[in-house]
Amino acid sequence: MHLNITDNVTPQEKEELLTGLRAYNGQFLDLATFSGDIGVYVRDDNGAMLGGLIGVRKGDWLNIEYLWVSASVRGSGVGSQLIKAAEDDARGKGCRHALVDTVSFQARPFYEKQGYQLQMSLPDYPYPGMQRHYLTKSL
Repeated sequence: MHLNITDNVTPQEKEELLTGLRAYNGQFLDLATFSGDIGVYVRDDNGAMLGGLIGVRKGDWLNIEYLWVSASVRGSGVGSQLIKAAEDDARGKGCRHALVDTVSFQARPFYEKQGYQLQMSLPDYPYPGMQRHYLTKSL
């Protein structure tokens, strides 16, 4: 047996590890419900992205992984449209809940306006004085 530490995880190593993890998890979970990216994007008339959301379905949950809105349209309702569209799509695919995490300098008040409730805050993440907040919503 050999232990190897690397700063450069290859796609092959990642896939090998995930294959083993999926095989184990598959004994307990319906992995067919752990698939399907959800992407929602807003673009201007020239095709430039003004905002977007990327999430993934995990069982009964929509996990929002990324949400970004350009400063040029921030505050105009674009973020709310992105969230609503992703939630509607996820609901149509059987999701009953949504999960998002955000860092203290990001968008906690925005998510709370969308109906998300704080479940936990992790202090000093990623640096001292900051927090990572985990919020959920019933769909």
